[in-house]
Amino acid sequence: MLRLRSSLHVSLATVLLAGCATKLPAPSAPRTVAAAAATEAPAPAAATKPLVIAHRGASALRPEHTLAAYAKAIEDGADVIEPDLVITRDGVLVARHENEIGGTSNVAEMPQFADRKRTKVIDGERLTGWFTEDFTLAELKTLRARERIPKLRPANARLNDQFEIPTFDEIVRLTQQASLRTGREIGLYPELKHPSYFRGIGLPLEDKLVAALHQQPYLREAPVFVQSFEPGSLRQVRRSLGHGMPNVRLMQLIGNPRQIPADWRLAGETRTYGDMLSPAGLREVASYANGIGPEKNSVVPRDAQGGLGAPSAVVRNAHAAGLLVHPYTFRPENAFLPKALQTGGDGATRSPAGMVREVEAFVAAGVDGIFTDDPALGRRAIDASPP
Repeated sequence: MLRLRSSLHVSLATVLLAGCATKLPAPSAPRTVAAAAATEAPAPAAATKPLVIAHRGASALRPEHTLAAYAKAIEDGADVIEPDLVITRDGVLVARHENEIGGTSNVAEMPQFADRKRTKVIDGERLTGWFTEDFTLAELKTLRARERIPKLRPANARLNDQFEIPTFDEIVRLTQQASLRTGREIGLYPELKHPSYFRGIGLPLEDKLVAALHQQPYLREAPVFVQSFEPGSLRQVRRSLGHGMPNVRLMQLIGNPRQIPADWRLAGETRTYGDMLSPAGLREVASYANGIGPEKNSVVPRDAQGGLGAPSAVVRNAHAAGLLVHPYTFRPENAFLPKALQTGGDGATRSPAGMVREVEAFVAAGVDGIFTDDPALGRRAIDASPP
């Protein structure tokens, strides 16, 4: 399987903690990552271990989808950082968990935007709130990010209203500068959120992302993984890219086995994500994608005693189809861990050793990477695992 290269994890100075409006300077010279590594650090050896994928940045330690969260993830040893991409009214890709931003920003407290509150149906779900596609980028930049799950991450909530909502371009620039600074090859793993919905309102995410892949020098050479829950979206990206960008791999996200992908449902399909995980379904995925991002319980299910059971056939069948396997999401709080791996306390209590043991079980099952909210713990677990 093709993997990223890894090297010594050099600490990246934390950025943007002093203020939300700080801007990243433009790169001083268009040097490539390879050139920087040749002049600033020894050439890295080929990796033999799974990737540490920073899920929305170091989102267990900073409010998710902020430049501070991505910087912390890189500092903590992530191989790849993951922004979820939605879009503004004027067609700019920005990073938010969802296009509804009532729970991840201070928009509800901004009286000038009170009349933007809407009720919409997104992928079959009725939502009321404020949506990125109803704001220009300039308007979104007046908002500030907030912790999405404050009861489970109160330390993050204390950082509310300190950081802007970043654009994809800003995230790419941060990653490029970190790569030049450290000599490490740092990848990006953008997710196209609700692409059928956005295409239906005349704001196709795929076109904007493909344009960025062609226009941004860093994205033409760095490892890039494009992910989506919708097969049709990935097929469209594949058609647009052709085979001219071998650094870009497409990853099919796989949700609840009983659910139907949004674009399949709109087309009248009855097949589910569970069908996608069958050997035949995985061979079909391999016709347009390079890997899968399954929910972790489909890879190593939990047993009746609250621990981890035996691995399923997902990794074996995916590898037989030539697909990478990057399960999601590994988190350190008790609320997200199997009962046998939790420590005392409530759901918000961190159990670092429990998360490390969980990741180690998945590495033993043969996965090629893991999505984690705490890249430092993911790094610890993977580096401690045998090759």
